[in-house]
Amino acid sequence: MLATYLIGLREGLEAALIISILVAYLVRTDRRSALPWVWAGVAVAVAMSVGVALILNLTSSVLSDTAEKLFAGIMSFVAVAMVTWMVFWMKSASRTIANDLRGTLDQAFAMGVGAVATMAFVSVAREGLETAVFFFSLTNSTEGGSRAIAGLALGLATSAAIGWLLYRGAVRINLSTFFRVTGLLLILVAAGVLTYGVHELQEVGILPGEDNVAFDVSATIPADSWYGSVLRGVLGFRPVMTVLEVAVWASYVGITTWLFLRPARRPAAKATERESEVTA
Repeated sequence: MLATYLIGLREGLEAALIISILVAYLVRTDRRSALPWVWAGVAVAVAMSVGVALILNLTSSVLSDTAEKLFAGIMSFVAVAMVTWMVFWMKSASRTIANDLRGTLDQAFAMGVGAVATMAFVSVAREGLETAVFFFSLTNSTEGGSRAIAGLALGLATSAAIGWLLYRGAVRINLSTFFRVTGLLLILVAAGVLTYGVHELQEVGILPGEDNVAFDVSATIPADSWYGSVLRGVLGFRPVMTVLEVAVWASYVGITTWLFLRPARRPAAKATERESEVTA
């Protein structure tokens, strides 16, 4: 539940920020007539995201056991790739996203209300698709059910409330800090989903090492215990893990965290300009 709450909060707040920026800009520039088209685009994006989630679950339910494991394993890799891209994209775009959206909205408004609806749809659909795919893989890896759905719904509700308060100016939060902290947490969650994908592909024989066990602590940390469930939900930890699973988890967390926390390099052009000024 904690992991699905985190994905709902993170993805939901990104979508809420995008919507609030679009709405606030239209109101401030006296273009209220375009607001229904923004909400129409948002509604279609939400409906599409729900549809994708239902299709993924339906597809998984009608497959054979082997095909289901293969499908779940592949989707886990896809989900991790999408979330990893999202974490790094928001890190680089958080400072300029408002200006970028306003510029794009100006261009869309000049083309007509249909373009405004399309822009709102595309902006929100990306977050929705990431949520649907990652939620599917996350619930498979943690054997989630109603609690996972409740966690996601609570995360989305929290993000909607925060987005509304930000729009009204009732609260202020350091978005850079927020996205940095949640980004680090999502890296841990994504690592667990990645090891689940490795586990499924090992079971169907695509990846080697299914019998090469790294550790077995099932006597100390039962899989059905509350703390075992928390560790599995947040970190993807299972009492019995293979060497390949542990290696993939550690490699992903280590490399991704290092890249995520690494300071951004200054553009080479500016450095060249400064050197030229010094030389002159």
